[in-house]
Amino acid sequence: MKKFFSKHSSFFLIAIILFWMKTYIAYKVEFSLGVEGALQQFLLFLNPLSSALFFIGLALFIKGKAQSVMIVVISGIMSALLYANIVYYRFFTDFITVPVVMQVKVNGGQLSDSINSLMRFTDILYFLDVIVLIVLLATKVYKPKVQKNRRAAKSVFALAILVFIINLGLAEADRPQLLSRSFDRNYLVKYLGAYNFTVYDVVQNARSESQRALADSSDITEVQNYINANFAEPNSVYYGEAEGKNVVYISLESLQSFIINYKLNGEEVTPFLNSLVGKQDTLYFENFFHQTGQGKTSDAEFMMDNSLYGMSQGSVFVNKAQNTLQSAPAILKTKGYVSAALHGNYKTFWNRNEMYKSIGYDYFFDAEYYDMSEENTKNYGMKDIPFFKESMPLLESLQQPFYAKFITLSNHHPFEMDEGDTDFPAGDFGDSVVNDYFQSAHYLDESIKEFFSYLKESGLYDNTMVVMYGDHYGISENHNTAMAKVMGVDEITPLMNSQLQRVPLFIHVPGMEGKVVSEYGGDVDVMPTVLHLLGVDTKDYLQIGSDLLSKDHRETIPFRNGDYVSPTVTKIGDNCYDTNNGDLLDAAQCTKQAENAAAELQTSDAIVSKDLLRFYTPKGFTPINRDDYSYVKNGDDSTTDPATETETETKSETESGE
Repeated sequence: MKKFFSKHSSFFLIAIILFWMKTYIAYKVEFSLGVEGALQQFLLFLNPLSSALFFIGLALFIKGKAQSVMIVVISGIMSALLYANIVYYRFFTDFITVPVVMQVKVNGGQLSDSINSLMRFTDILYFLDVIVLIVLLATKVYKPKVQKNRRAAKSVFALAILVFIINLGLAEADRPQLLSRSFDRNYLVKYLGAYNFTVYDVVQNARSESQRALADSSDITEVQNYINANFAEPNSVYYGEAEGKNVVYISLESLQSFIINYKLNGEEVTPFLNSLVGKQDTLYFENFFHQTGQGKTSDAEFMMDNSLYGMSQGSVFVNKAQNTLQSAPAILKTKGYVSAALHGNYKTFWNRNEMYKSIGYDYFFDAEYYDMSEENTKNYGMKDIPFFKESMPLLESLQQPFYAKFITLSNHHPFEMDEGDTDFPAGDFGDSVVNDYFQSAHYLDESIKEFFSYLKESGLYDNTMVVMYGDHYGISENHNTAMAKVMGVDEITPLMNSQLQRVPLFIHVPGMEGKVVSEYGGDVDVMPTVLHLLGVDTKDYLQIGSDLLSKDHRETIPFRNGDYVSPTVTKIGDNCYDTNNGDLLDAAQCTKQAENAAAELQTSDAIVSKDLLRFYTPKGFTPINRDDYSYVKNGDDSTTDPATETETETKSETESGE
């Protein structure tokens, strides 16, 4: 044994082998990568090797004791990256990107409850290789040589590159154009590995930043042609039905459509929302899908306000907050509307205090305007019932007509309720997250019921359109065993999982004929629908979505990873399914719609990544000037409180008075 450990390369080889095997085990245990066939299984086994050789091999350029210490340090850093991806994947079923790291810097302090709930005691095993290496050094079982061998180091790098080239070649053979046409991070990790994906992501992020710098006005032409060719004419029956009315958006945190009309032990989970389905004054869209990516709630906000997709990696709110936009608040400003966002959390969460300037919100009422005492808050901020109660005076103080957005928080992972907040029973499905979801969703429903009562008491109800939407899924596919019990099926198939991405969409307009709408739709479709209901012509605006009520509405609904759903066929990864019966179809039957979905995503991505709207101003539209907005309470370098001022005080005006 001593002879073995006296060899100069043995410590390095132990580090490589332990790290390689640990990563492969993590792939198999923690990630659902859809590995099929012997080649993909081999690539999954092979792909950690090139990364291990390359990064841990950097230590070989150092001589003496520092070399072995650096091997441990690099192994520790890479283990931390692997573990961060594991924890992130447990909830989001996705992998960390550079923009996500930036989001953590923005949101990190308020994520602790969710992160802690995803960590397990056995996770220490993911650092076992590092512990072994430290023990070998500490006990002097391994005694490092005071030398370095550049030839050996170069040989290791050459081997790392060779392994990667073989890996990439086999991956391209199995999935051609892997790096150029894949929207799905699962594919990249499956074929190339988590560490190589991180390198790829860094390059892509840098490329995205350069795209804006290199863009010019000629890039807008192709975008205009695409959008004009796909414009959906408004439905004359509904066009202008809500003209002149106030608009209230309510983001229903993590609410999925399966919960609507669901009974737990014979008791309705969401009785108030159920009462609106198919009733007078309300359009309920039963096949409405969230299209969020890593930006989750912020992605949903962005799509609702702009009819553009979020980014394929990270969040527009964090990474593109300076972009020029043609948002609903900005468009309605030309019609005399005042806009406000109300949120029981602090303004910096999701970088809202910067993004809202680009969107053009006149007012932003954040946690500073609310009683954030312990009994009123949980997890990410204010509980929904006190949030709506305390929001009403702020809403009533707005000049009419207004466009106001409420962002709820209580129905958020991990969904535990404080004692006394609800007497609704938890589920009994063998999974605490799923069990608690029913109580949390019921509490959200109660808060919406109270808000509607407040609207009636205030006199705003009859002149207000209320748009309520589930912002994203609440229960990830990591909980599919329990969800199968919830849905009363043997298992959640990939097709069923895609259908579970349906979220509620209610559009409530007093005096309008209500109905249940069965057409398929997604987040980007809401803005043109709402603007047409308000009687606003959208033909000259560059919006990706199509009016949900239009006879020309497009029912191929892309997901951010490039998959899509439609009433006839659904694409999931490389598989094509019959949406109605779940039969696996020939992939060619999904090709045309897959191309359409990709074109839609690519057009939106061009607008967002290149900031193309700075090159185009529709007739009659006044672009937003970010310098006119700031959200500091009480008029200190801020937009003033509408309760005391009727017009927006700009940042420049307040600064001139200092």
